[in-house]
Amino acid sequence: MNFLRRRLSDSSFVANLPNGYMMDLQRPESPTSSPVSPATERKQQQPAASAPPTGGGFLSSLSNAVKQSTQGIAGQAEPPVNTTPIVHKPKILLVIDDMHTDWAKYFRGKKLNGEYEIRVEQAEFSEINLAAYVNGGCMIDMQLVRNGTKVVRSFKPDLVLVRQHAYSMAQGEDFRSLIIGLQYGGVPGLNSLHSIYNFCSKPWVFSQLIKIFQSQGPEKFPLTEQTFFPNHKEMLTAATFPVVVKLGHAHAGMGKVKVESHYDFQDIASVVALAKTYATTEPYIDSKYDVRIQKIGSNYKAYMRTSISGNWKANTGSAMLEQIAMSDRYRMWADSCAEMFGGLDICAVKAVHGKDGKDYIIEVMDSSMPLIGEHVEEDRLLIADLVITKMTQLVTGTQPPQPPLASSQPQQIQPQPMKAQTQPQPGPGAQPKPATQGGPRPASGPQGSQLQNPQQQSASQPQKSPGSPQQDRSAGTSPNQAFKPGAFPPQQPRPAAQGQGQPGPGTSQRQTPQLNKSQSLTNSFSVSETPQRGNRNEDEAKAETIRSLRQSFASLFSD
Repeated sequence: MNFLRRRLSDSSFVANLPNGYMMDLQRPESPTSSPVSPATERKQQQPAASAPPTGGGFLSSLSNAVKQSTQGIAGQAEPPVNTTPIVHKPKILLVIDDMHTDWAKYFRGKKLNGEYEIRVEQAEFSEINLAAYVNGGCMIDMQLVRNGTKVVRSFKPDLVLVRQHAYSMAQGEDFRSLIIGLQYGGVPGLNSLHSIYNFCSKPWVFSQLIKIFQSQGPEKFPLTEQTFFPNHKEMLTAATFPVVVKLGHAHAGMGKVKVESHYDFQDIASVVALAKTYATTEPYIDSKYDVRIQKIGSNYKAYMRTSISGNWKANTGSAMLEQIAMSDRYRMWADSCAEMFGGLDICAVKAVHGKDGKDYIIEVMDSSMPLIGEHVEEDRLLIADLVITKMTQLVTGTQPPQPPLASSQPQQIQPQPMKAQTQPQPGPGAQPKPATQGGPRPASGPQGSQLQNPQQQSASQPQKSPGSPQQDRSAGTSPNQAFKPGAFPPQQPRPAAQGQGQPGPGTSQRQTPQLNKSQSLTNSFSVSETPQRGNRNEDEAKAETIRSLRQSFASLFSD
């Protein structure tokens, strides 16, 4: 009975049954139809004592097994197919910039990972407000006027691109609280919100430039001299005149005064007292032109700005702007500044080229830097590509690969086992002996002699590098692998081995293959014992002596 149950529960066995076979067992049970045979029905009409006690239960188990097998086969043949397309919510990008630049057109038609669309929400700092939560993220409320219509929106941004200064000393231009709220809500930024908040204080940024200056030196990173005063109390006099006094945190040439004498310097100190802010002083540089090096991702550009109006501030009045070639020196400046505050995706370095022919780095800017030159559209496309790359990393949860840092320390060379290297000086008419590599040198005796000329020493120098194939083969040679008598391989021409000496005049180009330990010791012994002669008879006699010595040494090593 167990055998029948196993056979009928096998789906392949039931599928191979002929059509109509045991169909009566597959009919559903109902009050009008009985799964038992007619003979059993007649027996059931007799007294219960004469009916078989287990016939009905056995056939019922057979019928249930057939039903389950049939249903399993039907379920495997027609699996359910879900044709409903998966619709992903678009990712929201918050761009903080003025309305002169429409950032939505640079993201139109682009998707993240081929699945998520990008929805751009653009506003200025003065047009947004927010509320940040521990578990709920950051909710942005925008109230702006577009084409005479007031627009109110609320959303949760997935990334923020800051293209405006977050802090200025002008009235109502302090938006550091919004940067804190975005950081509180865990919104990633380009650049990072941590760096944007640090850039709200120019002396704080300059302190990072001082660290780069101290690590690289004045030749590689020529930073200008600057003095910081937290208030007006210590502003008594400057070391040299003229000097440039910068009041507080200002942009685009505002808050800078050129002071010619110590009398004017005292007057500026009283202005600092009224402003109730910090101030910095720098020696005035008679500039020939200004240099600006910008870095957007992996793209670099350098511009030269020359003042035409004659103003000592080249960023005010009329000036001529042209793009110049990017040098390695400028690239190093941008890369060094891009490492500040955990890394800057977008930054720019400003320097002054004086009439004395020297460069002076005066400032570094972050993602809020203005785009200049003839390639403004290209720079915006580069920024858009950076945003898409960073948002794709956030969607997929992958981090960009970090480039390996170049180590300034020399590479440590691992010590290798000492090799016995012999190279006789070839004489006229003598055949050159190849440099052989064997086991450790003996402590004394002619086997330990090493004869090398300067060319051979320089040629054998690269063999000290770790991982050399020839060293691995030489170090792995054991006494059991030594040369056996009567099994000397035929001499065939091959390329010159590393460290092999140059043949002398009148020598043949025939070369022998690389030798093992016993051959190396035999060769060194024969070189020290046998004098070199120029005729062929003596060479043949020497070769005969070498063969006999090889056999004697090979027998010793083979034991």
